[in-house]
Amino acid sequence: MKLPVIRVITRTSTPDQIETAIQVLENLSEAPTLKPEEVDVIGELISNMCGALEVHGMIAGGMEEKDAVNNFMKKVMGSIDR
Repeated sequence: MKLPVIRVITRTSTPDQIETAIQVLENLSEAPTLKPEEVDVIGELISNMCGALEVHGMIAGGMEEKDAVNNFMKKVMGSIDR
């Protein structure tokens, strides 16, 4: 996950747009002709979009964007440390 990418997605896309893009990428990832590297890139994009959805949710709950992004990254880093 890349924080700058998550910020751009959050700022420029609605949750509905992000969910639609995730569905498209998930379907695309099933194409039998994709190389493993291409599937990895699609997976990274999906991860960033899922992160943006979480940040959107925190912002909708009343949190400022900066705090929402920081809390999300702390959550991710905390789950990695476990």
